[in-house]
Amino acid sequence: MELEDRMFKVYAKGDEKIQLKIIPGHFVTSQSHISHYLEMTTMKTRCAEAARIAKLLSSRYETSTPVDSIICMDGLEVIGAFLAEELAKAGVLSMNAHKTIYIVTPEFNPNGQMIFRDNIQHMVRNRNVVILMGSITTGATLRQCMDSVLYYGGVIQGVSAIFSAVTKVAGLDINSVFYKQDVPNYESYPADQCPMCKKKEKIDAIVNGYGYSKL
Repeated sequence: MELEDRMFKVYAKGDEKIQLKIIPGHFVTSQSHISHYLEMTTMKTRCAEAARIAKLLSSRYETSTPVDSIICMDGLEVIGAFLAEELAKAGVLSMNAHKTIYIVTPEFNPNGQMIFRDNIQHMVRNRNVVILMGSITTGATLRQCMDSVLYYGGVIQGVSAIFSAVTKVAGLDINSVFYKQDVPNYESYPADQCPMCKKKEKIDAIVNGYGYSKL
C-alpha cells in the first residue's frame, strides 16, 4: 500500500476545522525513529488553515507577555505572520519602536548550527522571542534553537508548535495545537532502540520539518 493511501485525519480540540493528516509507518528523523508521519503541507501554505492555527495558538498567550519576534522553523512563516497579527489584535505588547512583530527565519551553517546573520541579529538581541515549530518529537531541535536564541541575546517568552510529543522542554511549556495523545499509538524511539528496526520492518521515508523522502 502506498504511503498516501494509509493516511487518516485527526481534528484539533479547539477548532475542528483544523485537520492534521497522519500516515502510520516507519520513519526516520535526524533525532529518532517515529511511528507516524505528520503531513502539515496544507497547514503551512493555505492562508485559511494557517490563519485558524495562528488564532488557536494566540489564544493561549497572556496579553501581559511581550512578543517582539517570532522565530519560524520548518517553513512556518505564513503561520508566523498570522500569529503576529493575532497577538497584536489581542493587545499583546511589542517593545519594538515600530510596535510590530518581526517574523524571523534562522539559517543553518554547514555544521548544522543555527545562526542569525548580522543584518538579522538585531531582531533577536534583547527581544522577547516566541519560537514556532512544526513538529517537536524529542525536543532536541528545539533545545538547539533555544540555545541559539539565548546565544544571540534573545529572551524566550514561549514555544508554539503544530504538534508536540512532549509537553515541556527546558522547563518551558509547549503551546501546541496537537499533542501525542491526539495521535493514536504515536511513538518515538532512539535509533538504536527502535522496535520496528528490530523486527526488520523497512523504513518508509526519511522526514524533516519540510516533508518526507521515500526510500
